[in-house]
Amino acid sequence: MRLDPIRVLVTGGAGFIGSALCERLLRDGLEVICVDNFVTGRAANIAHLLAVPGFRLVTHDVIEPLDLPGPLHEIFHLASPASPVDYQRLPLETLRVGSAGTDNMLALARAKNARFLLASTSEVYGDPLEHPQREAYLGNVNTVGPRSVYDEAKRYAEAITAAYHRTYGTDTAIARIFNTFGPRMRLNDGRVVPNFIAQALAGKPFSVNGTGKQTRSLCYVDDMVEALLSLMRSPHHGPVNLGSTEEMAVLDIAGLIADQTGNPLRFVYAPLGQDDPEKRRPDTALAHRLLGWSPAIGIPDGIARTISWFRTDLGRTS
Repeated sequence: MRLDPIRVLVTGGAGFIGSALCERLLRDGLEVICVDNFVTGRAANIAHLLAVPGFRLVTHDVIEPLDLPGPLHEIFHLASPASPVDYQRLPLETLRVGSAGTDNMLALARAKNARFLLASTSEVYGDPLEHPQREAYLGNVNTVGPRSVYDEAKRYAEAITAAYHRTYGTDTAIARIFNTFGPRMRLNDGRVVPNFIAQALAGKPFSVNGTGKQTRSLCYVDDMVEALLSLMRSPHHGPVNLGSTEEMAVLDIAGLIADQTGNPLRFVYAPLGQDDPEKRRPDTALAHRLLGWSPAIGIPDGIARTISWFRTDLGRTS
């Protein structure tokens, strides 16, 4: 029987998913070490946690080795730029955190005998020719396109995670995260939900790339956090798709946000970015079977909560 408290490391812990995960782990009474270099994470996301017993912030770039004294039981490796705006602005940093950063965190997991969970991405499937995407699908990825720095960083991260498991017996899991949204996203991070909410709250037309008929399946952040916890606490290694099977066209997402904000439904169109996927929806049968997990919060409810959070956040910063 374990008598010492469970100590958990969350890299990228000041990001919007990472901060929600830190908060959830603290509610469970765990000790949480949040590691972030604040390249894309926000100090405001974790400011309310700094006084919580059991929470510790370490400002560090995981492309450099990290020495932490004492035991460590779980590592959630979320560190990486994740939006196209960020990883195209930070291409080398994105590749390095996926390669050297993942290697360093796996080495730490091996040294501490900790279970390691890699937050991978649906981007490993590229612009998929299979729909919905199963874990066995090998993808349709442009290895030298503008999105490749993120796609290939995560594909490499998956490969080295699997290699540590095969070579050293390191206890690992791979989560392939599909489109996730919710409070603490940055309004200017370039992804569809914060973009549309920012435009709606400012009374501007919605900017749409391509025809707007391309689809996304959106999962609310609280559901994603529960999925990550379920995978970490399971014996399974993955990869496992995590996300919503509720698929919506980009134009319909704009319509939902327009309805909830009262912003007129007007559009400004721009060309679709290179290798931007036309369809994105996970096959989550494996997550349901292995973890007993499926999202509980529908898109309209999640959008309403996110709009409410942004209204409050904008009020604080205005």
